[in-house]
Amino acid sequence: MDNKKKVVVAFSGGLDTSFTVMYLAKEKGYEVYAACADTGGFSEQQLKDNEAHAYELGAKEYVTLDVTKEYYDKSLKYMIFGNVLRNGTYPVSVSSERIFQAMAIARYAKEIGADAIAHGSTGAGNDQVRFDMTFLVMAPGIEIITLTRDMALTRQFEVDYLNEHGFKADFKKLKYSYNVGLWGTSICGGEILDSKQGLPESAYLKQVTKEGSEVIEIGFEKGEIVSVNGEQFSDKVAAIQKVESIAAPYGIGRDMHVGDTIIGIKGRVGFEAAAPMLIMAAHKFLEKFTLSKWQQYWKDQVANWYGMFLHESQYLEPVMRDIEAMLTESQRNVTGKVTMELRPWSFSTVGVDSPCDLVKTKFGEYGEMQKGWTSEDAKGFIKVSSTPLRVYYTAHKDEGEKLEKEL
Repeated sequence: MDNKKKVVVAFSGGLDTSFTVMYLAKEKGYEVYAACADTGGFSEQQLKDNEAHAYELGAKEYVTLDVTKEYYDKSLKYMIFGNVLRNGTYPVSVSSERIFQAMAIARYAKEIGADAIAHGSTGAGNDQVRFDMTFLVMAPGIEIITLTRDMALTRQFEVDYLNEHGFKADFKKLKYSYNVGLWGTSICGGEILDSKQGLPESAYLKQVTKEGSEVIEIGFEKGEIVSVNGEQFSDKVAAIQKVESIAAPYGIGRDMHVGDTIIGIKGRVGFEAAAPMLIMAAHKFLEKFTLSKWQQYWKDQVANWYGMFLHESQYLEPVMRDIEAMLTESQRNVTGKVTMELRPWSFSTVGVDSPCDLVKTKFGEYGEMQKGWTSEDAKGFIKVSSTPLRVYYTAHKDEGEKLEKEL
């Protein structure tokens, strides 16, 4: 028994990882350590069920690795700072979760001296890249096992194998598959497979139960969420969960994302992400009041790269730490409270109360009255600003004449 090789299985409790635990224990003779890395997507009951099932499947040990706080501190915080939406739509939820799950698994594997790490990814998706790349960097020399991918296993084969060996958990092929996490729920399958269709109401896990409208106030300090409707939160995860509990019953944050996968094919996914969409909308609204235009512009550029690198499994690329430093510094004046109005399937921004409000200025009120310059100053500014255009059209009179005719 002491000579058995140790393998850590990244265990979600789903069909692929359940098969992996049993097959490696029974057929390959491994000493299996089932590790469930939780980034905020598992309920207490689900974690208890995972533990019971892991032992039933033949695991020597089971452990839950709670990395929810680490996930916020090292990723979500910066995605909020950057208002990161992939292709302007998707809050990069599953992509970022997988990286932190993989890092937790790699640390645990090294801690127990594992010979191998196994995960249940197929060869057709992004997760295989995220897990493998993270393991190769963080746990070099440890073998990576992917039975579902390498054996080209069908769902039915895995179900039959488990049933034949006494594991009777019900793994029905559902119309939809879900990935639930702190930063949103992704929905795959069903109508999504047809580009012409959208998801029906029944496909969403969180149904619309609220009517009318409601006002919510979200407070930020240096870019981080600190309060919801006056309630202070030192625990940022709890603050996110509070926003989710208020906004999700309105069906807020639903959308469809279409993008390019790491391996080069197009992918389509539905999602519901009430808290992420509301928090980032509030944060971005506050930034409009508190940042200079060039702070906003350059922050948007690097934030877009940050989200793309998260998706592409490049979280460990050193430039990500540089981008995080820039995003953090950009938030030094992003403090204040944002009021928003919620209603079924939508929300709108209402107002901002901030000590760093740049709209409130002694220099003047937009569209009303200037106080920091004279009318002559304004005319001079406009004349100087027009100089490049006047120079160009003086040199190219034919283009100027053509433009006059067209306009």
